[in-house]
Amino acid sequence: MNRVISAIVIVFGWASSVWAAQPPRVRALPVTPFEKLSAGVRERDLPQRVRVHGVITYYEPGKAVVLEDGSRSVWVATTTATDDLRVNDAVDAIGTPVTQNGLPALADGEIWDNREQAVVSPQPVTLEQLVSASHPLDLVSLEGVVISGLREPTRDEYVLSAGGQLFRAVLIRLGQTDPSTRLIPPGTRVQLTGICIPANSDPSGAPASVEILLRAPGDIAIVARPSLLAIRSPSILFAPMLLAILALAVWGWTYRARARRQAARLATLAYLDQRRSRILGDINSSKPLAEIIEKIAEMVSFMLDDAPCWCDIKDGARLGNCPADLKHVRVLQEEIPARSGPPLGSIVVAVDSGGLPIVRRTFSREREALSVGSKLAMLAMETRRLYSDLRQRSEVDLLTNVHNRLSLGERMDALIEEARQNASVFGLIYIDLDKFKPINDTYGHHVGDLFLQEVTVRMKQQLRSHDLLARLGGDEFAVLLPMVRNRTRIEEIALRLEHCFVEPFAVEGNVIHGSASFGYAIYPEDGATKNELLRAADAAMYAAKNFRKQSAAQKAGHPNPAPAG
Repeated sequence: MNRVISAIVIVFGWASSVWAAQPPRVRALPVTPFEKLSAGVRERDLPQRVRVHGVITYYEPGKAVVLEDGSRSVWVATTTATDDLRVNDAVDAIGTPVTQNGLPALADGEIWDNREQAVVSPQPVTLEQLVSASHPLDLVSLEGVVISGLREPTRDEYVLSAGGQLFRAVLIRLGQTDPSTRLIPPGTRVQLTGICIPANSDPSGAPASVEILLRAPGDIAIVARPSLLAIRSPSILFAPMLLAILALAVWGWTYRARARRQAARLATLAYLDQRRSRILGDINSSKPLAEIIEKIAEMVSFMLDDAPCWCDIKDGARLGNCPADLKHVRVLQEEIPARSGPPLGSIVVAVDSGGLPIVRRTFSREREALSVGSKLAMLAMETRRLYSDLRQRSEVDLLTNVHNRLSLGERMDALIEEARQNASVFGLIYIDLDKFKPINDTYGHHVGDLFLQEVTVRMKQQLRSHDLLARLGGDEFAVLLPMVRNRTRIEEIALRLEHCFVEPFAVEGNVIHGSASFGYAIYPEDGATKNELLRAADAAMYAAKNFRKQSAAQKAGHPNPAPAG
């Protein structure tokens, strides 16, 4: 009995330490099931930040973590993943729910280790099951035959075959490669273990495919070595072929010419696949959009025998190789469509006709090259537009369309660094709306939201172009004043903001009389850090609120009013 009680005490103490190690804001959020993050649930139906619980099946420090919980998985983009995390760690993650390539994901993720281990075994699958998108982001295992391998500075990439279909496996290397290790030779049958990444939107129009994201070199294990005929020089097989050529000269020369054309075609397709893979990798990275568009134009030019190719961005730049003289060439172009709205631009190629008639096969090849370039350009531009939208949503309060607390904190950090460099000062005003709760209770939350929007508009009109207005949450706001010299100037701006509440607000036929309390702080006199400045301005605001309440109470004959809360 004593042993049982001791075990319960130990387990309870361990669970309490794990609970206490998590920040309060993590414990405050409920755990959201993975199925609520599926593509069928709209992002606006979810909270702005959600908490999920799962087991790590893949992680790349400083970039991403894949979590699995039962039969579902989710991609978490994060800059806080460190080398302390390990595969099979049970963790909590907080992030903004988004949809990435049709799959559930969390942006701006934060990870907390629960100090638990839960082994996730890979699911044995076939390539047909993966192509059907039945295991997105899951840890899977399957066999394949190596077709080719490519080593780049930070990754190894293999093209493999299984069941008559091709797929790709990628190993992201986090450190230096051992010079003694070599790529696995073609013809080798291997067993792969990794994360299934669907690739169902190939711009070339090819069938849907998948990519296996390997976690470590041990995730690709050799099952069978290639045969001797597969690894020796092909010249051993040419002797009987030469005899056949001597007996059937005409047939032999035709066969060899066909073989050369086929080999050249396969080599060209392999090279194009490598270039397309690099472009797709650049699209998912932070490389400049102009650089990516120029690479797309270069690829289309290669497909059309180095014909000049360029891209005209709508209301933007002309990127690529555009000849100065277009009089003696055929100019072909294809619009770059948008997922919604007008086209994003057009991709153009100048083909030298040479006075010869246009062959139907040549025209088809030109249109195919333009179509591939157009789809790649659309993917690059739409992805960058989505990234910009996500970035804006993470920095802007969606109700009032001003900066949020996160954006204010980032700007304050930058101002503090700048002020330390230049020995300058800046100011911060903390604003709390008075009696906002009765407005919500009397008129409803919809009118309360409209009232907040009207207050925001009036305050923005009283600020300078370089001042920053942010909503901290609820009825609290802050104004960052980067260009002030003393407290007098801060008081002048605070007085202008206070005048915003002199006239009543007309909201959907309701007349609302509003007011606010103001407190301010100046760097570095009232605080040398972001948190110190916010606390100083907040304290000054509450002091002003209490002083005003005391003054009003004394006028009404109540000398000891309750302090402001």
